[in-house]
Amino acid sequence: MTSTRSAADAGTTTDGGATDVLICGAGAAGLTLAIDLARRDVEFLLIDKAEGPFHGSRGKGLQPRTEEVFEDLGVVDRLAATGGHYPPVRLYRGDGQVDSATAHPEPTFDQPYPGGRLVPQFLTEAVLRERLAELGGHPHYRHEVTGFEQDGDGVSVHVSAPDGERTIRARYLIGTDGGSSLVRHGLEIGFPGESLGIRAIVADVALEGLSTDVWHRWGESPNEIAACPLPGTDMFQLQGSIPLEGDVDLSAEGLTALLGERAGRHDIVIRSVSWASAYGMNARLADRYRVGRVFLAGDAAHAHPPTGGQGLNTSVQDAYNLGWKLAAVLTGAPEQLLESYQEERRPIAVGMIGLATELLRVARAGGERRRGRETRQLDLGYRDSSLALQKPGRDPNAAVVAGDRAPDAPVLGAAGQPTRLFTLFRGPHWTLLGYQVDRASAAAPRAGLHIHTVGPSGDLIDDHGHLQQAYGLAPGEWVLIRPDGYIGAIVTTTDLAALHDYLSDVGLRATRA
Repeated sequence: MTSTRSAADAGTTTDGGATDVLICGAGAAGLTLAIDLARRDVEFLLIDKAEGPFHGSRGKGLQPRTEEVFEDLGVVDRLAATGGHYPPVRLYRGDGQVDSATAHPEPTFDQPYPGGRLVPQFLTEAVLRERLAELGGHPHYRHEVTGFEQDGDGVSVHVSAPDGERTIRARYLIGTDGGSSLVRHGLEIGFPGESLGIRAIVADVALEGLSTDVWHRWGESPNEIAACPLPGTDMFQLQGSIPLEGDVDLSAEGLTALLGERAGRHDIVIRSVSWASAYGMNARLADRYRVGRVFLAGDAAHAHPPTGGQGLNTSVQDAYNLGWKLAAVLTGAPEQLLESYQEERRPIAVGMIGLATELLRVARAGGERRRGRETRQLDLGYRDSSLALQKPGRDPNAAVVAGDRAPDAPVLGAAGQPTRLFTLFRGPHWTLLGYQVDRASAAAPRAGLHIHTVGPSGDLIDDHGHLQQAYGLAPGEWVLIRPDGYIGAIVTTTDLAALHDYLSDVGLRATRA
């Protein structure tokens, strides 16, 4: 069961309680992990030292891969209703203005969310908290980790709560507590990288004098400023570079003056500021994501400039990768499974930081700020992972290989009703698809594994050939889909012994008769 108790009364061990997983940090990464654990009936506590929920729009871009994650977690439609598409960009110059249309690619059979979505971060997190509440959990604010010690069986976490100091015993501690992570500091994990020599402001403001149908931009680096309308609100997100040194006035009057100076207009008036921050840009990566029973995820593990809209998305996907692995080990899978978390996610962060930094360099040099396919995170995967099992000789240029994202495809149920692969994948289980196979040759049934066969005698019919096109499967092949929507294995019927071993290694043991 999930824990909805406070850290002060969470259980019976030491003086503060016990839980399976203690999550330190209730932002997007912590909430995603809590939702994933809750739907798997893993007991957890989600705590945060803040007084309450974050109220800024900061990480406002949801990339297509994150939307797929949120479909699986049951919130994608709520977020679509809350947010909107990216607006066109209007660039103001001395000789006039130029409008640049924002591309909104049409969904395809294998990519249902191709273009991304704009949702202020505080609204994204509100939707995630609502989903967590449906599953019986909630964040505990004003609970601050002050220290921890671990041994072979768990972690003793010292927490300062509103009613006093407590020590909570957890089998695992997860630090999703941001760039200044106490958990990372407590582990003495290095956070090497560089300061990028750029300081900026970001603020959520109510203003008069601008339309809400475009993203307004003025000037060139280092004197640029932009105002992006925030869907679901009556506010704009104001962004701009500021000097590296000195105070900056983040009041409505101060930001009005800055905007007037940069835009050369004095008819725009900021009436109120709901949230504002001045920050220096960094590119940093934790040396390790794990020490024993303590893990890092999200901004606690990586820092980057905001260009390309990668940060929140990478953080959510860290949590999505870790959640199913924690749950599997807590229910009997080998502890070694957890080693794949750093193995898979740290290289993704390396690429993300490089991409965001390069996009920043181009923008600072006056280049085009267009976001390409590389920002959408649909092509990221884990081909080099120890969890990628593939039959010898499969063409590496095939439509997909083990470790790739599992595409969507429309199919027909044998009873005649249409469905989608993503609908079949949705939930905490693994999925095994056999393409034109004998059902009797399938892996033995086991808890946590859903088996489907595709073909004339199967329970699914690839009536338009979209599944075969997306996966490039040959008759007699099986594809195993992980709980996080990546391909774990592609094998033939003759390779089922290797598949059996694979399933056992991830905690899926055959059901005894």
